[in-house]
Amino acid sequence: MAIPKVYLKLLGMELIINHTRKTFDVLPANLEALLAIELPGKKKGIAVALNNRIIPLSVWAETILNNNDSVLIITATQGG
Repeated sequence: MAIPKVYLKLLGMELIINHTRKTFDVLPANLEALLAIELPGKKKGIAVALNNRIIPLSVWAETILNNNDSVLIITATQGG
């Protein structure tokens, strides 16, 4: 017997990161925790928007994430 999709969604929390849905067993507590997972060791040259609002670095640790939030992570690159 197949498990209905409704039950599968309850098993994990979801975020939309750079337009791609990603499931977490445990949702990162805040934006800073998410970035530590997605871009370990990197803090400079990053811009982040949460649900279409730019979030300054100074409040990443205070910015709580919720299921189905949309996060856009932009990293600076070198070149010309």
